[in-house]
Amino acid sequence: MKFLMFAASLRKESMNRKLIGLAAGIVRGSGHVVDLADFHEFDMPLYNGDLQAQSGLPPGALEMVRRIEGADGLIIASPEYNYSLPGTLKNAIDWVSRAKPMPLRGKSGLLLSAATSVVGGIRGLWQLRIPLEGLGVFLYPDMFALAAADKAFAEDGTLKDPTLSSRLQTIMAGYLKAAEALAER
Repeated sequence: MKFLMFAASLRKESMNRKLIGLAAGIVRGSGHVVDLADFHEFDMPLYNGDLQAQSGLPPGALEMVRRIEGADGLIIASPEYNYSLPGTLKNAIDWVSRAKPMPLRGKSGLLLSAATSVVGGIRGLWQLRIPLEGLGVFLYPDMFALAAADKAFAEDGTLKDPTLSSRLQTIMAGYLKAAEALAER
């Protein structure tokens, strides 16, 4: 199976970028193919129906649509901004949802987050579930929220806490098994 994976962050030293890198290693280690995207590849203007009517989907949205269509599932590491999902990610979802046929419908997905807060970005992940599930993505029920992420990573990019590392492995394995079952339907 092939998974489109990205951190919905534009920061070069993003903690979510580190987390998605760890997750990509787990997916590859499970024998699956990873399309690890940089969120900059999906640059697009703010959604505007007039712009869409005039020019169609912008290049960044078309690239995201292409990559989603080429994947069996999605794994997104999203920061939490003001107790919700980043506006850039919501904007990307809005543009992608205008493609016909809509590429998100029927895909499976897993949500991850890394944040400096004690809740690890979980509030933003709950908000992110709303548009994705509304557009027909089968989201895995468990989510991984890495609290105090600014202190969680070792020099080599792994998680310092073996319990957290084990939890990430368990959630990833559960999602991959569910994604395989969904792909067989």
